[in-house]
Amino acid sequence: MSIDPGLIDMIMRLRSRGISSNAVLRAVELAPRRHFVPMDKRKLAYDAVNIPIACGQTLPPPMTSALMVQLLDVQPDQKVLTTGLGTGYLAALLSHMTTRIYTVERYKTLIREADARFKLLGIHNVVTRHGDGRYGWPGQAPFDRIILGYALRAEPETLLEQLAPGGKLLAVIDGTLTLFEKPRTKVATTDLMPLDLDMVEAGKSRTL
Repeated sequence: MSIDPGLIDMIMRLRSRGISSNAVLRAVELAPRRHFVPMDKRKLAYDAVNIPIACGQTLPPPMTSALMVQLLDVQPDQKVLTTGLGTGYLAALLSHMTTRIYTVERYKTLIREADARFKLLGIHNVVTRHGDGRYGWPGQAPFDRIILGYALRAEPETLLEQLAPGGKLLAVIDGTLTLFEKPRTKVATTDLMPLDLDMVEAGKSRTL
């Protein structure tokens, strides 16, 4: 896969801002962000801005996605759940770091478009499901890692129940990026930093 100058520049900026994980930087290289941006917004693909996408959603800046993936600390062969698929960029990054990604999205339109991108890029280890991400994917639980692509007002208790012992969950809670860790059965919570993501929408869309 050829690397365009915009991608090289973005990777250098990510390095300079603290993205030090070689696994994350490799994933960023293997999943060029331009493929996950609407055609009419391609010129913004590598800029540090939110990008409007279908169904009234937004794609966060590159640093947000890379930082969240780095903090999630995904290891090879771990089972990962993402909720809020969006354009599929976050799932694509994770797909290059472990063997299987499960993702739940409320909009069928976003699922169709993301699946087409995965096929184009030869990504075959992401499994998508139409549903309400707040309830996770009980039939596939437990998960070693869970990451939410949207913000919540309160702790995601249902998702924490689907977290395996030794697992980690990363989410934005009331404007704060928060790490939940489950060494055994009890969950420890660490507030990391302020972060802005789209607020969760209830239910699954029946029209889009």
